Amino acid sequence: MMDRQGLGEFLRTRRASLQPEDVGMPRGHRRRTDGLRREEVAALCHMSTDYYARLERGTGPQPSEQMVASIAQGLHLSLSERDHVFRLAGHNPPARGATSDHVSPGMLRILDRLQDTPAEIVTELGETLRQSALGVALLGDVSRYTGPSRSLGYRWFVEPAAREAYPPEERAVLSRVYVSGLREIVGIRGADSRAAQLAHLLNEQSEEFRALWETHEVGVSSPNLKRFLHPEVGELELSCQTLLDPEQSHRLLVYTAAPGSESQEKLQLLAVISGQRVS
Repeated sequence: MMDRQGLGEFLRTRRASLQPEDVGMPRGHRRRTDGLRREEVAALCHMSTDYYARLERGTGPQPSEQMVASIAQGLHLSLSERDHVFRLAGHNPPARGATSDHVSPGMLRILDRLQDTPAEIVTELGETLRQSALGVALLGDVSRYTGPSRSLGYRWFVEPAAREAYPPEERAVLSRVYVSGLREIVGIRGADSRAAQLAHLLNEQSEEFRALWETHEVGVSSPNLKRFLHPEVGELELSCQTLLDPEQSHRLLVYTAAPGSESQEKLQLLAVISGQRVS
């Protein structure tokens, strides 16, 4: 059963404890009170300000599980806080671990500070959960996909357009990397896992995947330098640093160019182009 009063009090407390810089927002010059405004939280949670305000007042309808998940992510809740807000809303908390899409507050805080750097948070199946602004400019909004297409590995073998951002001479190696990585995850998670379901689906839909899967290859590493083909700035060579959240099996991927390189200049140009689109 939903605890409307408890939910409203919890949301108000969490909103008051967050500062704009905690969630990647500018503070501005006319902020009179500490904490976030209701309209700021509503924007973070992808809902109307009126709907969010009603939840805080304890007069709103019971939010769906998807809405509660969005609230938990928008307010940068920890896993324990996320589970608590699900219970207050009258729902059972989602599972933790490899199947969870809830990004930890620490990971989000790092991503929020990387607005001038291509970065993304991905699951172990290559599903992009969040991207920095320059990450979207480099790779497109790849967090928009639903179903199996959320996984880059699935798109790689089933949707030809997924390969256009990578040089043709590297695509064969990347195919081996994706298949090898998925086989390792299936070995860890088991035959009933989402990884195993994805492998089964790809075996049915892609002849290339099926042939590579039958080689039982594991341990294939990605190239040290990742090369991307961008339609506006051309080819970029970027290093990829990875930060792992072991509790959620999420990875923060940060793409950087060598100082003074042509790729760094192209990243700077890409930032200008994407900024002009936003403005």
